[in-house]
Amino acid sequence: MLIALALSFLVLLFLGMPVAFAMLVSGLIAVWAAGDIPSVIVPSKLFLGLNSFPLMAVPYFILAGEVMNRGGITARIVALAEALVGHLRGGLGHVTVVAEMLLSGISGSAAADASALGSMTIPAMVRAGYRAEFAVGLTAAASTMGPIIPPSILMVIYGSVTGISVGALFLGGIIPGLLMGASLMATVYYYAHRHGYRQAAARVPLSIVWRRFLDAFWALFTGVIVIGGILSGVFTATESGALACVYALFVGIFVYKELRWRDLPELFVNAAVVTGVSMMVVAAGELFGFILARAYVAGALIDWLTALSADPTVVWCLIIVLLLLIGVFVEPLPAMLIFIPVMMPLVKLMKYDDLHFALVFLMLVCIGAITPPVGLLLYIACAIGRVPVARVLIWPFVWALTAVVLLTAFVPWMVTIVPDLVLRR
Repeated sequence: MLIALALSFLVLLFLGMPVAFAMLVSGLIAVWAAGDIPSVIVPSKLFLGLNSFPLMAVPYFILAGEVMNRGGITARIVALAEALVGHLRGGLGHVTVVAEMLLSGISGSAAADASALGSMTIPAMVRAGYRAEFAVGLTAAASTMGPIIPPSILMVIYGSVTGISVGALFLGGIIPGLLMGASLMATVYYYAHRHGYRQAAARVPLSIVWRRFLDAFWALFTGVIVIGGILSGVFTATESGALACVYALFVGIFVYKELRWRDLPELFVNAAVVTGVSMMVVAAGELFGFILARAYVAGALIDWLTALSADPTVVWCLIIVLLLLIGVFVEPLPAMLIFIPVMMPLVKLMKYDDLHFALVFLMLVCIGAITPPVGLLLYIACAIGRVPVARVLIWPFVWALTAVVLLTAFVPWMVTIVPDLVLRR
């Protein structure tokens, strides 16, 4: 059964089948190969995967991101970032990173951020004399902060799968997310000196910074609504997502006036398509996880790792290497749904902190989203910049982000200190 599942899944991915369908079809093949699993278990598991109240937040966050990107919010975020860091050496590169950090605190979707931000910053960097390969690689790398800096769609799904508090996950991502941005800015600064990239603009007076902040205030306040509502206990994650949609519509239509009523049907359709794809992966992931559990994959993994070493630190290093390899070949969402049920028994056995493990896991699989051959964020940025994947300067950013992951992995308080202070876990 397990061999049938793995082989069919890999063959279907190689043939170009979308991940959701590959997971579902390979699951069906595994059920058939087992011979003793009732066929009714398939629709039952698919329904069970979607029957979760926290998952209701996902379509709301996706729709809010669509509305905000169309409603002029991205342009104002970029303008604010330029006022803050545009005067540094390699200014447009720094603007890209800071703008993504601000957008990550609003939309929660890495793919949406890569599309919205990349369409603005990649052409601007190329016009300013930056190599297109550098601009594409930086934009792809910066978008990995989307699922780490709260709010985050992946964190909502992770919480629904494991039962970990979504609010704690949001808070746990703050320091690692900021460090990811700092590492990317340090890499930009190095390449700016090496290749002679100049600042985007002269240092602007504080009055202009303040004016651009006020212009972007309505956009930035979205994050306050989402995160503040969840942490205060006023809203659940689902309710805060719904409120974010209403707020984004209000800002786009009545405040910035760049969103028209006639744009809404297209935005609703786009959000429905993205939601449908995500939910298919979640549903298929439940069936996939059931088969892995029935084949005792978790027990086999625990036996294998503990046979190599009983030291929790050594096992932790092996897990990090394994997750890095998984991220290279599997997108973040399916990687999470497939491997979290396998990993959680090991986390409990080794007495790792659930929240700390969650953030390290998410960071590692997000890095995989910018590495070939299955790097969705890399392909989005390449399509915008019209640069072949083979030419993109991505690895320096990958190493910088990996260094932050390793620091986070071995300094747990970087994840836990904010949730402990705010939630008093």
